Amino acid sequence: MQIDIAIDKTLRAGKRSFRLQVRFRCDEQRVVVFGPSGSGKSLTLKAIAGLMQPDRGHVRLNGSTFFDSRAAVNLPPQARRVAYLFQDYALFPHLTVRQNIAFGLTRGWLNPSAHARHEAVEYWLEAFRLQQQADHYPDELSGGQRQRTALARALVVQPRALLLDEPFAALDAGLRTEMRAELAALQERLGVPMILITHDPDDAEAFGDAIIRLRDGRLATGQAQRSAMLSDSREQ
Repeated sequence: MQIDIAIDKTLRAGKRSFRLQVRFRCDEQRVVVFGPSGSGKSLTLKAIAGLMQPDRGHVRLNGSTFFDSRAAVNLPPQARRVAYLFQDYALFPHLTVRQNIAFGLTRGWLNPSAHARHEAVEYWLEAFRLQQQADHYPDELSGGQRQRTALARALVVQPRALLLDEPFAALDAGLRTEMRAELAALQERLGVPMILITHDPDDAEAFGDAIIRLRDGRLATGQAQRSAMLSDSREQ
């Protein structure tokens, strides 16, 4: 994955303001954006997904320009073809597991039929061991099953990259370790490029082919002086 990010964004709320200034380039398949709460991780991920528009800069992935303020380019989220996995998974409570996964394939506002069968949906139900839960609703699932459902919904559209917002934060310690291993194996098997944000050093250790460290909206001290901010977790 080739990713080239240069983001400058100022947010204001009353007398308070926060400025995000992030610039990095890398060619790794698994990129971790790491830092404490309030460091700008989620804003960076939203800028890549098209859910937040920077004031200036550019966002490029695998040779495609998603955003460029100078060239007046700002692709809508659906045109970027990246899958965004929210921290709370954002499953639809009134839809079954099968319908939630199929929702990624639908167009318009109609919910997928509860009785319809789609080859891609059935593939991901099997891949994530969710066949027995296919007709269950999100409130009937365990934390791990909800996460696998959200991942299946993200991957069913064959995205260019998978963006994950603190994917293990809502899980207990035992399940967190299990789901890290599952996600790592899945990413390696599918070869889907992944950008993951986290405040957990164990996540960074598990997934960080490249680690981008943020603090107060900027690259952490020692990284800001280089254009390519790459730090393998094994070297830290």
